[in-house]
Amino acid sequence: MVEVFDVAVIGAGPAGGSAALHAAKLGLKVLVLEEHAVVGEPVHCGECLSLLAVQRMGFDLPASAVSSEAKGIRVVFPQGKSVLVTEPGFVLEKHKFEQWIIAQAQSAGAKVILGGRVTAASRADGMWTLKAGGKEYSAKLLIDATGIQSFSSTVLKLNARYASVVGVQYELQDIPRDGYIDFYIWPELAPHGYLWMIPKSGGRANVGLVTNENNNAKKYLDEFVKRMGWSGKVVNKTFGGLIPASGPSPVTFSDGLLLVGDAAGFTSPLFEGGTQLGLMSGKFAAQIAKRAVELNDYSKQSLSEYERLWKKEFPDYAPLVKGKDSLYALSDDELVAMVSTFPSELGTLSAADKAVVGAKLLATQPGLLFTKNLFSVFEAFKYSRAQYYGW
Repeated sequence: MVEVFDVAVIGAGPAGGSAALHAAKLGLKVLVLEEHAVVGEPVHCGECLSLLAVQRMGFDLPASAVSSEAKGIRVVFPQGKSVLVTEPGFVLEKHKFEQWIIAQAQSAGAKVILGGRVTAASRADGMWTLKAGGKEYSAKLLIDATGIQSFSSTVLKLNARYASVVGVQYELQDIPRDGYIDFYIWPELAPHGYLWMIPKSGGRANVGLVTNENNNAKKYLDEFVKRMGWSGKVVNKTFGGLIPASGPSPVTFSDGLLLVGDAAGFTSPLFEGGTQLGLMSGKFAAQIAKRAVELNDYSKQSLSEYERLWKKEFPDYAPLVKGKDSLYALSDDELVAMVSTFPSELGTLSAADKAVVGAKLLATQPGLLFTKNLFSVFEAFKYSRAQYYGW
């Protein structure tokens, strides 16, 4: 007999783990199918998560999942100009974090199959039939948490492939730090993107970049490492991957189907933070799954409530993508002129402080303010904060 589940979650990353955990806690019969033999490996991201995100999810993180605590983010511009966004958070041991979430889901009753790559899926008479790891499973509802090259896009053909950027990084040893995560807006070495130094425990740091020039990413990263004086540092590992860059997918739900995390295009537009968005979208999907089971209604119309939930909670992406594009179109000199009007700390910027910045720009750089769409740039920075699911 084929075992029947209320919910089958494909993918055990943060979004899939969150969906499984919350669905199981709501009393649903949950199956998780993860293609890799070990949850959380390989790691693909910079591993940052804000304190606010942890509080929103009600998580009590285990010590094993936390590599270091962060005071906030420092954004470094050309000529050494920088500003701080002081808001606390964590640098994770991301694989340990994802393993912890899945363990919590299992404790709540979820069944987890590792090495369970889904090779076929079909839906008939309101029921999904999935083939994975040589076995067959049935589920009333499917949650796709398979990342940017999603199951929904590649197998179900639900969405066309959306725009992406590439992220690549080294874990280097013996990198100096002061408790802040450093993001570098240096167009020369990260066209249409940025670079970073994310401090971890034991003197380690993730040093990497995001750019839309996929073929040149490693070349740019190596030059950045050289300029920072880190060329002789020990490289523990190299990792990365593709990141959604154009906002949510056109379709995030369909008959018997919900998309979460990167599979739905949920990443913060400017700095591509996706973990908090993935966690919350997984929670929303679980809530909608519970409602669908109670109503015994898995239709597209019934599941449309999912889109209403995430649209109400997450920022509107279109103007943020516009702001990101405007920022990355600025030259080094224009970036320096812009940041010269900023106070050193943006994390506690009041309405009066913003008015002062606007007045300075209007007085000194009126052309830059209006012709270069700096208003949209400011919005993109604003919505990269933790409260707006930026990290």
